This record gives sequence, structure tokens and C-alpha cells, in this order.
Amino acid sequence: MREDERISIVKELLFAYVKSPSLRHIRDPYSLIRLAQEIVRRIDRGNSIWRKWDGQREVLLKSALGCWIPVEALRDFINEMPGPQVTATDVSQRLKAFEDEEYFSYPKEELRPGCLALYEKERAEGTELPAIIGLLRDHVEREEERLRVEQEERYKRLREEDRMAREQRLLSGADCRWTPLTKSPHWFCRANGRTYRLSPTKDKMWNLYRVSSVSEEDERALIGKYRGRGDATKVVSQMAYEPEPRW
Repeated sequence: MREDERISIVKELLFAYVKSPSLRHIRDPYSLIRLAQEIVRRIDRGNSIWRKWDGQREVLLKSALGCWIPVEALRDFINEMPGPQVTATDVSQRLKAFEDEEYFSYPKEELRPGCLALYEKERAEGTELPAIIGLLRDHVEREEERLRVEQEERYKRLREEDRMAREQRLLSGADCRWTPLTKSPHWFCRANGRTYRLSPTKDKMWNLYRVSSVSEEDERALIGKYRGRGDATKVVSQMAYEPEPRW
């Protein structure tokens, strides 16, 4: 792309941007970032090493990312558009290049069967490819949200199971790391058979106690005040194996 063409593109985008009646919009950092991205994208398009891909072809291919559209179907449709003929390799490698860019994500393997089944159904009914891509994008978005919710629920369930297992260890008298009891603001741990309790303070610190049980009223000795469990753990890891006075 010649220098005058690059300057023309930048001028066009800048003139369009400053036409905004909102001074807040013009000064908005996010709007400026989008403007900069558009300038770079428009200029880079003229210098692209991918010579078979104009704007419309790239728009179509980008819209198909993550949808598991068969490469051959994309190739056949693109070859009906104006421009040089592309091969399946052209299409697959251009897709891969898009996926490698930081603002695109790779297709999720677990969504592949559902996407292909939906594609085959719509193809058999005669739906054209751009419409199928739009349908699949909606499908992928819903499925990704479903997977996200399931993963979050699974994580919460595992955390709760781990908490309950640690609580049982604590109540059984076994050594355990910091564990909250149900409906209690306090955290307990046991090291070398000695029980310790962390209690929150009003200034968002933690009081560390050496206790004889998990009873909240049991305050045999205040050891110190700490910013978090990490600091208290360092103290406990030393004190638990040192001789201690009779409280």
C-alpha cells in the first residue's frame, strides 16, 4: 500500500471519529483504542500476505470461527464469491491464523458433535451458509454459557466437598489445615495435635488463638494479630513443634 493511500485511510477514519457530537465520546479511552485498532486493521489489510482474502471473504471466515463448519463447505462458498479460487488448505490455514490472533478463541472440541449435527440438518433443509453460520454462532454462545455454568457449579461442589472433608478431619481430632466450620466466622487448624483458631477483627485483621477445642468461647491464649491466614500459618508451623507453657 502506497503512503498516500495509508494517509487517506487515517484521515478518513479520523474525520469520521471527530464528527461525533459528544466530547466525552471523543475523549473516551476505549473509543480511542477502538479507533486505533480500526486504523491498524485497515492499513494492515492492504499489506496482508494473504493475497486471496479481501474484506468480505475475511468477514465470512471470521464469523465461522469456533463453529466447526466443514472446511470444504467454506471453500465452496468462498469460491462462489468474487476473487481468486481458494483451496481447502487456504481456508484451513487462514482459519488457523485467525485463531492464533489474541482476540480470537480456539473452537471447543466438546461442541463439535452438536455443531456438525446442526450444520447437517440445516444444510439438508437448504439453508444457505451465512445463515447456518449465524445459527451456529448463537448455538455456540449458548453452549459455552452452559459449559461455563456447569464448570462453576462443579467447582463450587468440589470446594464444598473439600471443606466438609476438612471439617470432618478437624472434628475427629486429626491434624488439618485451616478450615471454616459451618455458619462460623472462625477458622481452625490443627498441627501436631494442637488446635489453633483465627478470628476476624473489626479492622479486617485476624486474631490467632491457641485453643483446646473448636468452641468459639474457648480463648485460652491470644498469640497475635495477623493480616491473613498465610502469616498465621507461618507462626503455627513453628509454634506447633515447640514446647508450650501450661495455659
